[in-house]
Amino acid sequence: MSSTALGFAALLLLVGSVVLWFRALGAVRIPENRSGFVTVWLAAGALGVAALVAGGGWVGGVPAVLAIVGAAFFCFTVSISRQEVAADVIAVGATLPDFTAIDENGQVFEASSLAGRPVLIKFFRGHW
Repeated sequence: MSSTALGFAALLLLVGSVVLWFRALGAVRIPENRSGFVTVWLAAGALGVAALVAGGGWVGGVPAVLAIVGAAFFCFTVSISRQEVAADVIAVGATLPDFTAIDENGQVFEASSLAGRPVLIKFFRGHW
């Protein structure tokens, strides 16, 4: 395989996996075990390095460098973002503990006001 093809394959592999990563992020379904994503990112980075070592000029070098930098970035961000489930997590179907908080309008919200009806509460956190 030519160095240009390796560079573009590296970038394509990275972009495809990043698209899947952001789809999972948008659906709040980032897997607890991210080793599959990390393996693909490392493979994309390795292909990029192989493309650079093989030579081939700018045409294959630019996508190779983009793949290396992108793979390093995503591997680094995943390595520093611990996503742990707390020991006192509220189970699905459990009774909501009573709490007060400030809503989006600056008004006091009390969880007890939701008593007696089903409620879906979603908490979003960045996965980076």
